Amino acid sequence: MIDMFSEYKLKGLELKNRIVLPPMCQYSVTKKDGVVNDWHHTHYVSRAIGGTGLIIIEMTDVEPDGRISDYDLGLWSDEQVAPLARIVEDAHKYGAKVGIQIAHAGRKAEDAEVPVAPSPIAFDEQSKTPRELSTEEVKGMVEKFRLAVRRAVQAGVDVIELHGAHGYLIHQFHSPLTNRRTDEYGQDLTKFGVEIIRAVKSEMPEDMPLIMRISAKEYVKGGYGIKESLEFSKAYKEAGVDMFHVSSGGEGPIGADGRPGTHTAYQVPLARVIKQGLNVPVIAVGRLDEPGLANSVIGNEDADLVAVGRGMLKNPYWPLTAAESLRKQTDVPRQYAGGFRLG
Repeated sequence: MIDMFSEYKLKGLELKNRIVLPPMCQYSVTKKDGVVNDWHHTHYVSRAIGGTGLIIIEMTDVEPDGRISDYDLGLWSDEQVAPLARIVEDAHKYGAKVGIQIAHAGRKAEDAEVPVAPSPIAFDEQSKTPRELSTEEVKGMVEKFRLAVRRAVQAGVDVIELHGAHGYLIHQFHSPLTNRRTDEYGQDLTKFGVEIIRAVKSEMPEDMPLIMRISAKEYVKGGYGIKESLEFSKAYKEAGVDMFHVSSGGEGPIGADGRPGTHTAYQVPLARVIKQGLNVPVIAVGRLDEPGLANSVIGNEDADLVAVGRGMLKNPYWPLTAAESLRKQTDVPRQYAGGFRLG
């Protein structure tokens, strides 16, 4: 029987447990230069001390105007590598493995003077209308992803995650709602994502897994559903994705039709379909803060890893307190051992 505290291995990635800190923007860059600072160091390393198996650093963007805001992280410059490497090195001291989410916000880049996108369609009435990328600019964007991943590998990360969800640039290209192009990147909606996957894999060690976060379902009228996400995920798997981080939504204002539920574990069925339909490992995410529930997702083999976001924002030691409540054995820093009764 496997559970949340079972070890997990995927290619060269070996995790001490199956608990993931998902990428969550901290909006804490102080000089607008995209460089991690003391806040980021404290935030991530404290979760390593707290027992997390895999930490995925927040959405980190491939160019300054690719960020949601000017207060977000970037990896478009070599000067951004060393501070990031310090976080990775210190998290490793406490047994955590570290990934990073590489992304571009596309039309959702709020502080860009003129955002860019596959097509000139605004996110909503309050948002700027983006400029459509030329075909050559799209190819240049693939190169920016490649170089960002090169820098992430230089920083010593254990795994890369591409952000293909939540209405950001890769999602915008594979969604017919936001991609109305007539060139090669409109004729094949997965072409942009596939080219990015192949480009970044060329920079990654052969045994390093590539994760892609996807929105498996859109919550807008005319949006795609699980059938379509299975199709584009198959193309991404064939291009080199090793694991999918299955989320949903984010591509536009939520319409009356298909509004997502607010119940716990509402995205787990989507993760299960991707896992079974493509025979691929998945991370489940979304309202999994209750330890027994998160543990059941693993025990029932609905997913291979569970991401706990809000729970670990509130409690950096969530894995340790979860182990205590479930009477599971896990490593506790010796300095904190007196506070826990495990096993």
